Amino acid sequence: MTTATAGGSAEVPPADRQPGRQPGGRGPGPGRSRRSVTGTRRAIAAAFLLPALVLLGALVVYPIVYSVYRSFFDQAGTGFAGLDNYKALFTDDTIRTAVRNNAVWVVFAPTISTALGLIFAVLTERIRWGTAFKLIVFMPMAISMLAAGIIFRLVYDQAPERGVANAVAVGVHDTFAASSAFPKAHPLPVHPLKAGGSGSFVTKEPVRAGEPVLLPLVGVAPAKMPDDAVPAKAASASGEGVTGTAWLDFTKGGGGRPNVVDPSELGLKGIEVEAVKDGKVIASATAGADGVFTLPASADGAELRLPAANFREPYNGVDWLGPSLVTPGIIGSYVWMWAGFAMVLIAAGLAGLPRELLEAARVDGANEWQVFRRITVPMLAPVLAVVLVTLMINVLKIFDLVFIIAPGSSQDDANVLALQLYRSSFGTDANLGVGSAIAVLLLLLVIPVMLFNIRRIRKEGRR
Repeated sequence: MTTATAGGSAEVPPADRQPGRQPGGRGPGPGRSRRSVTGTRRAIAAAFLLPALVLLGALVVYPIVYSVYRSFFDQAGTGFAGLDNYKALFTDDTIRTAVRNNAVWVVFAPTISTALGLIFAVLTERIRWGTAFKLIVFMPMAISMLAAGIIFRLVYDQAPERGVANAVAVGVHDTFAASSAFPKAHPLPVHPLKAGGSGSFVTKEPVRAGEPVLLPLVGVAPAKMPDDAVPAKAASASGEGVTGTAWLDFTKGGGGRPNVVDPSELGLKGIEVEAVKDGKVIASATAGADGVFTLPASADGAELRLPAANFREPYNGVDWLGPSLVTPGIIGSYVWMWAGFAMVLIAAGLAGLPRELLEAARVDGANEWQVFRRITVPMLAPVLAVVLVTLMINVLKIFDLVFIIAPGSSQDDANVLALQLYRSSFGTDANLGVGSAIAVLLLLLVIPVMLFNIRRIRKEGRR
């Protein structure tokens, strides 16, 4: 549209007076460069993007292309190997173990972390100190994988005095089945005792009432004796029953005599003695602090037995880093670190839920479990998918925790693809062809998860 002026010329309205456009909106005039919607010249935009594109190509695209290329060559990199390196991924036992362990990681680690994060996020909404709890749960995220690996290497230490996990296991076990104070005790050939089977010891001859019985043992360090142990005392003869002495037949510093209660030798307090006839226990007694015990007259003519319970080895806990438990143990350390991450994301999604729907369900008679299962979880499904997919991508390339926590004796059992990639590429017998094939396999495993995530993001963006 134009307006006439006194001179008869047409004045271009202000709307058409734009740089790079002819009057009437017929495109850029001569000598004008085309601009984008934002008014930025394409050349300038390309100049700013070029450094990023160069870095992306040098640090991402080129390594991927070269890894694919290198995976078709042999160990030396001079001979074409074809698909031999990829065949090794499914025939080599070590690599197959790594693939199997990666599958275990992908299934359990993200699922457990997401489930715990969901539980923590829902429960902490109902307590006043929920913010403090979230802070404590999220704090492991501030720790590097290296530091977390060192921490859990100590947590899973086999020695109960150092490993927290085994200290708890030993404490619980000893509450219900206490170990003996004399786990290494045993008789010498000159002693009147012999092996009785199943870890017990029996007298070589039947005992008689009125004849004191000697039950000497060795194999207990004086420092390991009970604190309230006192010097042993030779039992006196009794016509009403069978008496005897159970003691540590060892004189500190030497000079003692076998089968003789020497003054400095200590009694085996609390050791149990059984009288056995025809394979049946007819009586039992417990030795006092001085090692003296008394059995009723019915024990006359019986064999005396020191049952195996007297020599039960102390419980040393669970072999957390052994071949069978090393992978679950390392997954536990991962969950400890990443459950807080899942909790924070889910709590953010939970804060955005329309509360009127939850209250309406409660008014209609739904209990808390029904509200959680039928309303909260379905409405949080997009957030749960984000957390789950993110953790799945993360565990596919897990390396630090496995490398640090798993000891050398069980590292093969805890092996994963990222660790095997490192070992194959930089180990003592490095094979860059196999290492490159493992890298390509990892890439192929990650791509479907990434495509799923991208598709989900686009779907959410169209809503």
